[in-house]
Amino acid sequence: MITILGPTASGKTALAARLASAINGEVISADSRQVYRGMDIGTGKDYADYIVDGNPVPYHLIDIIDPGYEYNIFEYQKDFLAAYKNICLHKKIPILCGGSGMYLEAILKGYRLTKAETDEEFLHSLEEKSDDE
Repeated sequence: MITILGPTASGKTALAARLASAINGEVISADSRQVYRGMDIGTGKDYADYIVDGNPVPYHLIDIIDPGYEYNIFEYQKDFLAAYKNICLHKKIPILCGGSGMYLEAILKGYRLTKAETDEEFLHSLEEKSDDE
């Protein structure tokens, strides 16, 4: 896997898409805001960058969930692994591209994450308590 990371608005997406086009690759976004559908302003979803010489470059993990849902690092890692395996299955080269540090670290450092269950009964019991309590 090739990884392209760097500061905001530094041209990561354009570089990743051009590289993917040149080497038979596909881009996997590592951006914590681009996962949300409809949130196109201010999130850097540079859709035009995914067209190289008139040809679309496949990308993953952009516009996959609705706003309001609290997407988390555990889900990102699971979704990344599914996209990664699919890309490799089709004999393409995965290119991880982004700027959300925790997303990148979870993949590059191989975090071992487990799903934490929510104790709804406990949370409900806290609703009636004041901030001081």
